[in-house]
Amino acid sequence: MSEAATATPPFHLAFPVADLPATRRFYVELLGCRVGREAERWIDFDFFGHQISAHLRPDEVAQARTNEVDGDQVPVRHFGAILEWQAWQSLAERLTAAGTDFIIEPHVRFKGEAGEQATMFFLDPSGNALEFKAFQDPARIFAR
Repeated sequence: MSEAATATPPFHLAFPVADLPATRRFYVELLGCRVGREAERWIDFDFFGHQISAHLRPDEVAQARTNEVDGDQVPVRHFGAILEWQAWQSLAERLTAAGTDFIIEPHVRFKGEAGEQATMFFLDPSGNALEFKAFQDPARIFAR
């Protein structure tokens, strides 16, 4: 098999937002995403190698309900990226320095278990929940 055939394909996610300029600032300036194609009512972002599309639909923006996970109330509807451990640390420091209001502060969950991971949750300007996580050993991402 060729390298391209065995590489993980990028995913695509479309989500509603209430304010495109605020969304652009958040994803570009805070998270470091590159803007792709755009039109009057949507913007594509390069989200850590994946394509996400913010669509202007204020009527569809809603706060996610939560479930308890390892003592935290995790927003059920969320998306994010799994980063390399040091990249996660750097992002957590950058977000903290920027005064990010975390839903769940950066920390390590499932300590000592197969799924041990660094995690943090916060909202974009439209209230979409994002989770960024990291594993010391990436082979443990799907460990049971």
